[in-house]
Amino acid sequence: MSNPHEELIVTPTGPTRTVDPGAVARRALTEVRDLLDPEALAARVDPVAFGGALREAARALVASPGPAVRSAVGLTADASRATLAAFSRGLGGHGEGPAPLPEKDRRYADPAWEGNAYYYLLRQQHALFAEHLRALSADVELSPTSRRKIDFLVGQVVEATSPVNWPWSNPTMLKKALETGGHSLLRGARNVLRDTVGSAGMPRQTTPGEFEVGRDLAATPGSVVYRNRLVELIQYAPQTERVHEIPLLLSPPWINKYYIMDLAPGKSLVEWAVQHGHTVFVLSYRDPDESLRDVTMSDYLREGPLAALDVVQEITGAEKVNVAALCLGGTLAAATAAWLAARGDDRINSITLMNTLLDFTEPGMLGVFTDETTVARLERSMRRTGYLPASSMKTTFDLLRATDLVWNYVINDWLLGEEPAAFDMLAWNADSTRMPAAMQAEYLRSCYLENRLVEGKMELAGERLDLGAVTQDAYVVSAEADHIAPWRSVYSGLRHLGGTVRFVLSNSGHIAGVVNPPSPKSRHWFGEGAELPARADDWREDAGEHRASWWEDWTPWIAERAGEQQEPPRIGSDAHPVLGAAPGTYVLGE
Repeated sequence: MSNPHEELIVTPTGPTRTVDPGAVARRALTEVRDLLDPEALAARVDPVAFGGALREAARALVASPGPAVRSAVGLTADASRATLAAFSRGLGGHGEGPAPLPEKDRRYADPAWEGNAYYYLLRQQHALFAEHLRALSADVELSPTSRRKIDFLVGQVVEATSPVNWPWSNPTMLKKALETGGHSLLRGARNVLRDTVGSAGMPRQTTPGEFEVGRDLAATPGSVVYRNRLVELIQYAPQTERVHEIPLLLSPPWINKYYIMDLAPGKSLVEWAVQHGHTVFVLSYRDPDESLRDVTMSDYLREGPLAALDVVQEITGAEKVNVAALCLGGTLAAATAAWLAARGDDRINSITLMNTLLDFTEPGMLGVFTDETTVARLERSMRRTGYLPASSMKTTFDLLRATDLVWNYVINDWLLGEEPAAFDMLAWNADSTRMPAAMQAEYLRSCYLENRLVEGKMELAGERLDLGAVTQDAYVVSAEADHIAPWRSVYSGLRHLGGTVRFVLSNSGHIAGVVNPPSPKSRHWFGEGAELPARADDWREDAGEHRASWWEDWTPWIAERAGEQQEPPRIGSDAHPVLGAAPGTYVLGE
């Protein structure tokens, strides 16, 4: 990984690093200043501004204590009933407590949760606590911003207090300790110490070294054919005798490493496209450091997709290029298409957007982290270093799915003393990147706070962007379980595009929406037309269902828009010679 106190210089032979001796001194001075500045201190202690939401909730409860009193009385009564039910079970009965318990919850698969009175009571009491806490929270009148934050906090409290997460209330932990003669407890204690020191107290999701980028991940054969200070462009070797004449450029998000689109053999969208006769290129973004603190979205536009389009056309000789993009990379790809349209440039032939927000009116759970106060505190924090640390991004996304990405590993690693199972998607998730300060602030303000793109107010690189001018055919896929880009919000955004749109809803989540090879569990819903229903739910009611991966639906769609078959182009060109083998250097933090 790169050192934040080093500066990367791109040379014809590759990137090299020089130490910036002033970086350490500047950061030390900033640290001292922050300790003396109340606003800076608040940005450190409470970066998401939960304190303001909690104060607003407390004032509302003091002004109207009725809901709190009713909740306390109801919880006491229900807890008494749960205790009687557990007592009955302890005597051999089959008493049912007042809290309905979900039949399918793998965390409570141990028979002791039903057969042992103590554990049954703990689960009942937690279910009652969660029910009454959510009800009390719902009765409190709050501003929209505080409502999102309080709902998020309530969810985190409910997850954290689940009895399965704690040593004194997890029967599986006790059984494991007895089976291993206490060795699992020693291993768990070691893991707690390891993660406290090395992972800021977050449990490890992967074991380092299990997957190697370039061998197990990002393994599709290809070559780096272009490099600038922000991106490397990879061209993949053909795997068919003939290829479509119109090449395919993939635009991943720079909020993570690009290889989520080339995860592993058999799980790679890159590999799938290459094997279906496309000449595929992908952008691989550099992990930014302090030297890129002033890089803006306009810079990412010019030095990312626009530069890549020039190179792709020069190497292949193609007049047009198909673009497929994911998440933030999709937002930038749509902005690129609008920028080109403003200049009368129609070199983009079609556009595929995967789990991409264009309309940020309802950003889902990320709205907790994107209000004015939180963004202002984030900006202040980023001024210290020039970037948003990779750990901040990873922790945020982990907390959005705390049950699976935090507490699951607390149980596995700490309570049971196990190592996490090998999982390629989580290995990618752990390989996080930083965000340049100026770009991140601009992105959050222009999209999440001001929603400029769909309102036609966003300006990048000297052009005002109009999504309605994007008249190319578009394939837009979203995922019904996506917590980063909610599918209804994705649907709302696509209606601002000016061309014919095929909208597909997958049954997966944000990441599995990309890593979506055909399987018996795959299915998707689809609809197409120049005029889609105004409401997403109306579209869903009329959408057709296919029991297949959306990859299988996209394949003929993109093939129809990829031109005739021809001999594969060479890898690179005289103007853009091969600089090295894929996956390149930027993805490795070099």
